[in-house]
Amino acid sequence: QAKYKERGSVLAEDQLAQMSKQLETFRTHLQAFASKHKQEIRRSPEFRLQFQHMCAAIGVDPLASGKGFWAEVLGVGDFYYELGVQIIEVCLALRHRNGGLITLEELQHQVLKGRGKFAQDVSADDLLRAIRKLKVLGSGFGIIPVGNTVLVQSVPAELSMDHTVVLQLAEKKGFVTVSEIRDSLRWETERAKQVLDHLLKEGMAWLDAQAPAEPQFWLPALFSELHGQD
Repeated sequence: QAKYKERGSVLAEDQLAQMSKQLETFRTHLQAFASKHKQEIRRSPEFRLQFQHMCAAIGVDPLASGKGFWAEVLGVGDFYYELGVQIIEVCLALRHRNGGLITLEELQHQVLKGRGKFAQDVSADDLLRAIRKLKVLGSGFGIIPVGNTVLVQSVPAELSMDHTVVLQLAEKKGFVTVSEIRDSLRWETERAKQVLDHLLKEGMAWLDAQAPAEPQFWLPALFSELHGQD
């Protein structure tokens, strides 16, 4: 029995050594591929996405460090660092209007407008990767899926599942009312008011107290008519 255990241990070590060798070979080929196609990787969002998938398949994160091969040869660290700075600038410029919530689509539009027509193109995937890296700055930046929309949060306001559900309810029209929340979600009136009051306090919602039937709580991040004005 001891011999079988010893053989099993040796076999496992051999398999691990072979896997490590294969992984190192993959990494070497990936580096060669990256060196050959670095211009395409920097220029094309689609090519960049495929490259990111290749890296993920073998456990390589080209954004994990600002130094080393990936930064020196590809400049991907610089690309996402610069993109992160542009994201922060856009979010700060629009925070007075949207309270720190912006759709990923509108963020992409504003970032591309700021970069100019001759700059590298930026995809939604590029934005999401840069935003995830911005989390090291604290709890301010985050991603909130809301139905078919993705919201980017750039303020450290704490949003619970209740807030997210209300945002989902407001997605199509851009606004929501207490009665809509009560009827759609089967909530008590007080619960609905607490959520809406919090969004108002954080500047993420606007109140239309003169609406015909009852007050309407508008979410400027979801209010399509505001997009592209600035």
